[in-house]
Amino acid sequence: MKSNKSKKQQEQTVPKKPDVSECKDKNCPIHGSLSFRGRTFTEKVVSAKSSKSAIIEINTRHYIPKYERYEKKRKRLQVHNPICINAKEGDVVKVQECRPISKTKHFVIIKKVS
Repeated sequence: MKSNKSKKQQEQTVPKKPDVSECKDKNCPIHGSLSFRGRTFTEKVVSAKSSKSAIIEINTRHYIPKYERYEKKRKRLQVHNPICINAKEGDVVKVQECRPISKTKHFVIIKKVS
């Protein structure tokens, strides 16, 4: 079966995927000049509503010797979410510490784990 559309029309109907090399974010760990060092976490993205930012949640348990029990603690971190990675809510990502990007952002998403 041949379609009646010309090759040019077929190309226009198929949306192009954004090329990863088009990332112009200077704070991107892959394409930009942002260096990272320090702590590394693999956590779940809780919120990704603002542009180029996401919030991850770190859940830990702390032992209290007096009561011989554990208490749950959680920490929410603001992380930089580069355009080329574009992590969504619910994604598991690998996060690395970097220089301060803003007042509250000191971590950057390196890659999606799942």
